[in-house]
Amino acid sequence: MGVDMSVHIGPAILKNPVIAASGCYNRGAEYARVTEIGEYGAITIKSITSKPRLGNSMPRVIPVPGGLLNAIGLQGPGIDHFLAHDAREIAAVPTAIIASVAGFSVAEFAAVAVRMNGLPNVIAIELDVSCPNVDREGECFAESAAAIGEVVRAVKATAKLPVIAKLTPNVSDLRSIAVAAEAAGADAISLINAVRGMVIDTTRARPWLANGTGGLTGPAIRPIAVLAVWEVARAVRIPIIGMGGIETARDALEFMFAGATAVSVGTANFRDPDVARKINAGLRGEAARRGFASVSALTGLANPEFAGVRVSR
Repeated sequence: MGVDMSVHIGPAILKNPVIAASGCYNRGAEYARVTEIGEYGAITIKSITSKPRLGNSMPRVIPVPGGLLNAIGLQGPGIDHFLAHDAREIAAVPTAIIASVAGFSVAEFAAVAVRMNGLPNVIAIELDVSCPNVDREGECFAESAAAIGEVVRAVKATAKLPVIAKLTPNVSDLRSIAVAAEAAGADAISLINAVRGMVIDTTRARPWLANGTGGLTGPAIRPIAVLAVWEVARAVRIPIIGMGGIETARDALEFMFAGATAVSVGTANFRDPDVARKINAGLRGEAARRGFASVSALTGLANPEFAGVRVSR
């Protein structure tokens, strides 16, 4: 009998624990030309806002040792365009879709999230709460337990889909914010969003990115992300989606052993479009080697104070 690769993210069920990260995969149409995108248990589409956004000025991406630094600025056509032109194609995607929603006020998050109700193949909403809150003098939602609680409660009040709060590592106490998201009704937590960073152009003596600062992704942030999952997994009982520099099955195992139910892969897709298949094969093999009937049995294996509910092995 084979290993059961399915995992539960709140009431949503994924066929396997490997997810394509928001901002790196869109709906997978481009990758479908070179790989089987159905290898992913879900694809998280690029964050959708209420209004169209051009994003930040160029340059806004630069490679750095062990990753990428980017300041895209939530570029996108907005929810009306998405519903009119993109939503109809989601039903044809050969795996589940997680809709990423971004906003600059609590009301904006709720207004965009509710319009995801009933879309074919969309099984959850991920809240990109790392943008500044215009109602609170630019405070980032994910930097405040009170603010994250407000957003989650507002979305849960009208959204019929499971809600995932995507948190930032750029805070002093990530656990308290994760606990606040759980208390407000979040069905799961994504850890971690990009780490703030800067690259200086030494020829021009100014920041290389037009925005000045950007978000660091890729293998360079993996130890930070694993620690975040380890700590938060001791504080909450809802599922955690681990992300941050995952390139191999071994990397994914670090996150799952720390307490992640699923893992999300972003930057690695740019180098290896076949990465999802390879990671799934490695996770399946590790579960089988340990005699586990389910891949979920790997979750929290190395974390003695893991707070989540362990599955039967």
